[in-house]
Amino acid sequence: MAQDTRKRIVVGVDGSQLSLVALRTARRLADLLDCRIEAVTVWSYPVALAVPIASAEWSPRVEAQSALEETLQATFGQDVPEGLKKLVVSGQPVQVLVEASKGAEMLVVGSRGRGGFAGLLLGSVSSAAAAHAHCPVLIVHPPEAD
Repeated sequence: MAQDTRKRIVVGVDGSQLSLVALRTARRLADLLDCRIEAVTVWSYPVALAVPIASAEWSPRVEAQSALEETLQATFGQDVPEGLKKLVVSGQPVQVLVEASKGAEMLVVGSRGRGGFAGLLLGSVSSAAAAHAHCPVLIVHPPEAD
């Protein structure tokens, strides 16, 4: 298969409802700008674990991979954008997204992720990504209620 040389739109995906909004928005932009989408999910071992041990019952990497697949399925179903690249990366979300933004046309993130407080307009990951990304950043908010 030939390598896709189109520019990238990177999307931070954490399994939240805003991840779906971010992916849908990125798809519209990718179609307009002739870009491919790179969906990035970040995982790390919980701080509460003294020694990072993955077990047969639970693995944060596997959980992150499942969350990414479920979010992509909920967003696109069988109509997956051509050239979509899925990345599941260990690390801190801001650092991983800022690194992924290098050479990208745009970074798209939700205004709040899974850990966001409902009253906040902007989460810590989205605000830090906007401050440090190597490309323009689009921060999506929840759709207005009808």
